Amino acid sequence: MEKNGKNSSLSQFAQQEGHEYEFTGFTMNGFAALFLSLALLVGGSLLLWQGIEREWTPSIVSGVVLLVFFIFTLGGYVKLEPNEARVMMFFGKYKGTFRRVGFYWVNPFINTKSLSLRARNLNADPIKVNDKQGNPVMIGLVVVWKLKDTYKAMFEIDAQTMASVNVTTGVNVNNIMRAFENFVKIQSDAALRQVAGLYAYDNNEDTHELTLRSGGDEINAQLEHTLDDRLRMAGIEVVEARINYLAYAPEIAAVMLRRQQADAIIAAREKIVEGAVSMVKMALDKLSEEQVVELDDDKKAAMVSNLMVVLCGDDTAQPVVNTGTLNM
Repeated sequence: MEKNGKNSSLSQFAQQEGHEYEFTGFTMNGFAALFLSLALLVGGSLLLWQGIEREWTPSIVSGVVLLVFFIFTLGGYVKLEPNEARVMMFFGKYKGTFRRVGFYWVNPFINTKSLSLRARNLNADPIKVNDKQGNPVMIGLVVVWKLKDTYKAMFEIDAQTMASVNVTTGVNVNNIMRAFENFVKIQSDAALRQVAGLYAYDNNEDTHELTLRSGGDEINAQLEHTLDDRLRMAGIEVVEARINYLAYAPEIAAVMLRRQQADAIIAAREKIVEGAVSMVKMALDKLSEEQVVELDDDKKAAMVSNLMVVLCGDDTAQPVVNTGTLNM
């Protein structure tokens, strides 16, 4: 008794606070209710038939009453599969969320709406946004989401206006979930634009600034956090959100490609010059240590110039042998 009172008080508190709580109304095993319905049908039919045959009014009235009860019981059957829920409403008043898997019978006057609690996947088409530097980029994402709070999902947002054109949500679970998918898509686009505007597509300078291209898990974590904040009001939980497409917009893609190629060429040239300088220094040191030849400053400068041209040039050097002259 104390436990039931505690559950009842918790349900009332949750109802006042506008949160989801478990349905605590009367329920019956569906097969037992089906047996009773068949008994009402058979008993009502027999009483009605006997009353008409014998012209006995009480029997006719009893048979009609039993048949009316039989028709009344037909609207109370509820079947739930794993990871499904039903929002229970009694003449517009929220009475809780029914989550028990199986076949049950509830009050037929309670209106129920089915919701799927299974994880769903949204692969959003790439959209054009401006990054931190104002460059237009194409960016797309994939979101894994599921319903967490059925009360917020049904009563905090207008699912009817979110449904597709000429489609009413009603009690059909597919239509209702299609409305939530549309809501998630719109909020995903907004969150993606918000996050993409905080970072540059790529670094133009040698800095350690976080970018969309190099951010990886950090960018995805921020995107997931931003999207989760937006969808929490609808009772939707974001399981995962990741950027799955990133590229420059077509109007600047060619220019940015040339810039990337120029950056790559400059970086390669820097490596070549660095290696050439070390090789020239090594050659001069070896000649001096081995005393192969004595070179003055002018000859060293000429040798350095020739070696740098040979090592840094794109074309293969053509050697020229200077034999000099012989003075007899």
